[in-house]
Amino acid sequence: MRLDLTEDQRAIRDVARAFARDRIVPVAAENDRLCRFPAALVRGLGELGLLAVNVPAAHGGSEAGAVAYAIALMEIAAADCSTAVTMAVTNMVGEIIARFGTEAQRGRHLPRLASGEYLAGAFGLSEPQAGSDAAAMRTRAVRRGDRWVLEGEKQWITSGDVAGVIVVWAKTDPAAGSRGVTAFLVDGGTPGLVVGRHEQKMGIRASSTVSLAFDGCEVPDAARLGEIGGGYRIALAALDGGRIGIAAQATGTMRAALDASARYAKDRRTFGVPIAEHQAISFMLADMATEHDAARLLVLRAAALKEAGLPFTREASMAKLFASEAAQRAVGHAVQIHGGYGYTDAFPVERYFRDARVQTIYEGTSEIQRLVIARELLKG
Repeated sequence: MRLDLTEDQRAIRDVARAFARDRIVPVAAENDRLCRFPAALVRGLGELGLLAVNVPAAHGGSEAGAVAYAIALMEIAAADCSTAVTMAVTNMVGEIIARFGTEAQRGRHLPRLASGEYLAGAFGLSEPQAGSDAAAMRTRAVRRGDRWVLEGEKQWITSGDVAGVIVVWAKTDPAAGSRGVTAFLVDGGTPGLVVGRHEQKMGIRASSTVSLAFDGCEVPDAARLGEIGGGYRIALAALDGGRIGIAAQATGTMRAALDASARYAKDRRTFGVPIAEHQAISFMLADMATEHDAARLLVLRAAALKEAGLPFTREASMAKLFASEAAQRAVGHAVQIHGGYGYTDAFPVERYFRDARVQTIYEGTSEIQRLVIARELLKG
């Protein structure tokens, strides 16, 4: 098994790391405090090719592969999870369109997503009463000639207010259950698309999260993504890849928490010595480092399988489950190591603590990941 990165993967890592260090870190705390969407940073990611890492070059993407994408996302997340989740969802939307879209849809949307001309892409699956149980959605799409009329509401939509294109799932045949779900590409600003309130969140506050209402929202049949009734399969495929993204985000958070804690532990002195020399602190650091490396390897394994065109559903869920839960432990240790300072915004670990909490929830809760892993395990 090859564990070292290729030359191209190292180059993408270094580009992402430099951008994170020079552009994101200086403004991340202020963006969080002001709940300010990082539009300039997103455009900068587009200029570097980081908004469509695994999208074909023919459509403006970097075509660097799933492993390079995961590595780049870890670097961005180590600087700021708000920027990272915007990058992650935009990449996910681009991959969906690249895989399932028509040539016309690819030509229209992918270059704009990749370049940052669209500030983001958005993923419209969850509803107020349909989160983990996506098949329970109530949003309807009724065909009228060569057009579809969407009615319903979506909830928890990352970048829904700034997205240039939103992938929206709706029931086209309610009696058919999950086989009656179809996906559509809805342009931001389409008449009948109403952006709701911005959620006031515990963390990732520089990432906008909104509800979306569809009130007689009409789209042409040319905006349908995939076959009629084939939307649920598209959603599942997208979520598998999205879980690699969230696992990478969690792994980046862990690294940031570990680095900050190690620096503080070497500087902070108690009883005449740096606190890093106290066994209680050094053991926390050792656990954080070990779990970080384990999470990283799980993420890269899932990404490598995806890149090779092999099944990766179980491995993506394992990576997402372990990395997101390990991140909770890591940020908890980080706050504890910083003591009272860790409970204030004087150090970034307070922000890491808040940002990490959602990682066990979105893109499928930890409980859903365990169901997926068990289901895949018992197939054989």
